[in-house]
Amino acid sequence: MKLDHNIEAIIFDLDGTLIDSMWIWKQIDIDFLEKRGIDFPEDLQKDIEGMSFTETAHYFIKRFKLTEPLDKIQAEWNDMARTFYRERIPMKAGAVEMIEYAVSKGIKLGIGTSNSRDLLQEVIGAHSIETHFQSIRTSCEVERGKPYPDIFLKVAEDLGVAPEKCLVFEDTHAGVLAAKRAGMKVIAVRDEISAPYEAEIRGDADAYIQSFEELFAV
Repeated sequence: MKLDHNIEAIIFDLDGTLIDSMWIWKQIDIDFLEKRGIDFPEDLQKDIEGMSFTETAHYFIKRFKLTEPLDKIQAEWNDMARTFYRERIPMKAGAVEMIEYAVSKGIKLGIGTSNSRDLLQEVIGAHSIETHFQSIRTSCEVERGKPYPDIFLKVAEDLGVAPEKCLVFEDTHAGVLAAKRAGMKVIAVRDEISAPYEAEIRGDADAYIQSFEELFAV
C-alpha cells in the first residue's frame, strides 16, 4: 500500500476501529439500565456517540435521573467490561498489519479514544501493541469529547506533528467529524454498529473502507 507522502503520523480510534468491541457496549447499557428498572431507549447509542467516558456518565445521570455518584457509575461500567477487554475482544481484521506497516515506514502512531484508560490499557496490553504508540489519550483528558477535535489535536501535539500531516482512522460519524475539524485526513473503517450511518460517514470522510485488509489488497 501507499500513503500520502505528507503523512507523518497516524492516529487510531480504539473501539470499532482498532478493536471489534462496539457490540459489547449496547449490552452493557441494556444490563446497566435493566438493573435499575429502566428500559433501554433505541436512540441511546446515537446520542452518546463520541462522548468521553465522563461525559457519558453525566448524560446517564441527567437523562435517567440517577442518584449514584459519577465515579461509582464509571467503576461499574469498567467492571462489567474488563473481562471482555482482557480476554474476548479481537483486533479488527488487518489492524495489526496496518500498525506494523506504519512502524516499518517510520510513521508515528497514536490512539485517541472515548473509552476509559483502564479498559484501553487492558486491551492493548492483551494484544501486546502498546509499545508501538508514542501517544495514547482518552477524551476524559481533554475538555470536550468527539465530535469536537480536542482529542486528536492533543495526540498530534504529543507526537509533535502538524494536524495536516496526520491521518486518522475512525468508525463513527462523531469521530470522523472530530478528525476533520482538527484539520486532519480521515479514513472511515466500517463497523457493524455504525453501519446504519454509513451515508453520513462516507459524506464527511476522505475515504471509506470495509476493513484495513482492503488497504493491502493487490
